[in-house]
Amino acid sequence: MVAEVIGTPLSPTAVKVLLLGSGELGKEVTIALQRFGVEVIAVDRYADAPAHQVAHHAEVIDMTDPAQVRSVIDKHRPDYVLPEIEAIATDTLETVEAEGVAEVIPSAKAVSATLDRERIRRLADEELGLPTSPYLFAGSLEEMRAAAGSIGFPCVVKPVMSSSGKGQSVLKGPGDVDAAWEAARTGARVSNDRVIVEGFVEFDYEITLLTVRAIDPATGRLATYFCDPIGHRQVDGDYVESWQPQPMSQAAYDVARSIAARIATAMGSGRSEVSGRGVFGVELFVKGDEVYFSEVSPRPHDTGLVTMASQRLSEFELHARAVLGLPVNTASRGPGASAVVYGRHEDTGIKFAGVAEALADPDVDLRLFGKPESFARRRMGVAVATAPTVEAAREKAGRAAGLVTPLRADHDDSAAPTEIKPMPQSAGSPADEADTEMMEAGTQAIRVPEQPMRREAPPMPRPPMPPGPPQRPGPMMQPGPRGPVGPSGPRPSGPPPPRPGQG
Repeated sequence: MVAEVIGTPLSPTAVKVLLLGSGELGKEVTIALQRFGVEVIAVDRYADAPAHQVAHHAEVIDMTDPAQVRSVIDKHRPDYVLPEIEAIATDTLETVEAEGVAEVIPSAKAVSATLDRERIRRLADEELGLPTSPYLFAGSLEEMRAAAGSIGFPCVVKPVMSSSGKGQSVLKGPGDVDAAWEAARTGARVSNDRVIVEGFVEFDYEITLLTVRAIDPATGRLATYFCDPIGHRQVDGDYVESWQPQPMSQAAYDVARSIAARIATAMGSGRSEVSGRGVFGVELFVKGDEVYFSEVSPRPHDTGLVTMASQRLSEFELHARAVLGLPVNTASRGPGASAVVYGRHEDTGIKFAGVAEALADPDVDLRLFGKPESFARRRMGVAVATAPTVEAAREKAGRAAGLVTPLRADHDDSAAPTEIKPMPQSAGSPADEADTEMMEAGTQAIRVPEQPMRREAPPMPRPPMPPGPPQRPGPMMQPGPRGPVGPSGPRPSGPPPPRPGQG
C-alpha cells in the first residue's frame, strides 16, 4: 500500500505514521515525513524522547508488551507502523499486518528477523548463500564454552536479541567465557539466554551500504537503489564516526551491491508487490575484493547520519519517500563525515557550550538530539561536515564535535567562561581503558579457513578501526549509476548488477 494521495495532518484526510522508537533517528524521520504533510505519532519507552518533541502526538509505553503495542496502534489507527528500534513485540506487528490494520515498514517479517541474530544469520547463510564468517549458537554456559573452543580465540559473543554492542564481549581465551556469558544475558535488549559466537576474520575495513527499496516511477514496481558506501569506526559496538564515500575497488563495490540487494529484497513479506519498502542499513566487511555480510537494519542506520551533509537527500528523507511510494534520489553532494558528541555526564537536562565555535566553519553542521537524560557514553549529538576529500571532512567533523562541551544542568553560566577543550575526535571519541582494550583486541584478527563452517558462519565482529584515514585496498571507487537493479537483485557469484539509467 502506497500513499497515492496525501491529506492534511490532524484532519480526517491525514496519512498517519506511527513510530515505535523515538530517538535521534526517529526524530529525523519524523521531520522528513512532516515535510510531506504526514501526521506522525511518536512512541517510546520514556517521555520527551527526541521524536516526541517534534511529532504531532507522543505516547509512552513498554514496546515489548504486546497488549500496549496493540493498544496504541488501535488508538491511532495509523496507515503505516515504522519500527525504529529492535526491542519491540514483533508478534503483535505480525498480527497487525496480517489483519490489515496497518502496513509495517518494511514488513513484519523483516522486523522480526533482524531482532533475532539467529534468524537473520540463517537467512543470509542457509537461504541466500551470502558469504559470512564462522559462527555457532549456544543456549547455555557450557554450550557457549564448547562453541568458543570450536570457533577459536579470539572470538566475539553477542546476545541473539540485541544490537549496538549491548551485551557484546571479546573473548581472548577460555578464561573470558564466564564473564562474557553473564554480560550477554544481562545486556540483551530482550530477555533471552541464547548467544551467537562469532569468529574473527581478517578484513581491511567495514562499510554500511544504505540500500533503498522504493517504487521505480518508470515501472511502478519496487526496485533497489544504493547510496555511496559509508565507512565507519566503532568502539564496543557503537559507531563514533563515519564518512562517505569509503574508497573501495569497483569489484568489491559490485559484490557489495549484489549482497545488499539480495538481503534487502528478502525483507519483503510477499503480501504485496510493494512490501519491503524503505531504507536498509546493510553492514559489510571487505578484504581486498572479497565482501562478507555482517548485519542488516531494516531502517535508517546510525552511521548514515553522515548523509545529512553528504547527500542530496538524507537517509531519513529517502526513508520517508520510500514509505509513501514517492521517487527517490541517492545522488551525492560530495565527501562528508560525521562525529559523535557524547554526554560526558550522568545528569538530566544538560547544557552545551561551544556550539558557536563548532559552527564557525561554514562546512560544518550540528544536530543536538535533545535527549532528556545524559550518560557519559550516551550519544547526545553529532557533527557533520563536507570537504573536498574524505580525510578533510573527517577532520572537520571531529574538530567540531570536540568543540561542543556538555555541561551539567547546575553549571553556573554567570561564572567565568568555560574553557572549551576540544575532545580528541581524530581518534573518534575519548577512549577509556575498556575502549582501548577493545580496540587492541580488534586488531588480533585471524584468517578464516579456506573452507569455513557452512551454516555455522555469521557475520564478523565489529572491532573499531585504528585512528587515521581508512585503509585503501585499491583505487578510489568510481560509483556506477544508481538506478534500480531489479526486484530481486543478482547473486553475489554472478556478474555485476545491471546498470540502468540514473535512479
